[in-house]
Amino acid sequence: MSLGNIFDIAGSGMTAQSLRLNTTASNIANAETASSSTENAYRARKPVFAAIQQAMLNPDQEQSFGTSLNEGPGAGVRVEGILESDAELQMRYEPNHPAANEDGYVFYPNVNVVEEMADMMSSSRSFQMNVDVMNTAKSMMQRILTLGQQ
Repeated sequence: MSLGNIFDIAGSGMTAQSLRLNTTASNIANAETASSSTENAYRARKPVFAAIQQAMLNPDQEQSFGTSLNEGPGAGVRVEGILESDAELQMRYEPNHPAANEDGYVFYPNVNVVEEMADMMSSSRSFQMNVDVMNTAKSMMQRILTLGQQ
C-alpha cells in the first residue's frame, strides 16, 4: 500500500462517519415528533457501511500473498444505504394532544436517545481518528521530502 492510498482510505472513513453523524442528529431531532398514525410517524434511521476491497479499486493489479479478489486488503468504506428501523413505535394515550387519533393515541418515533448519543460519540471519535491518520501520513510525507535535502 502506498502512502497516497492512506488519504483515500481515511477520507472514505471520514465521509462515512459524517453521514453517520448526520443520521444520528436527524434521529435525535425527531425523537419527540408526534404523529396520529403509524404510517406518518418518524422511524429511526441507521446507515449501513461496507468495506471497499483494494482489488475492486485496481482490478488490473496483481494479487499478492495468495489473496483472492474478495480477500484483498481493505481500501476504505462505502455507504450501502440508510435503513429505517422496524422496531415498535411508542404509542401514548394523550387525548388532548392535537395529533391524537380518534382513540386518543399519539405515535412517537422508535428513537432511543441514549443509544443515539452513544452512536454520536462513537462516530465523532472515529472521525477524529481518521483525521489523526491523515495528519500522521502528511507528516511522514513531509519527512520523506526533507530526507534528500540533508
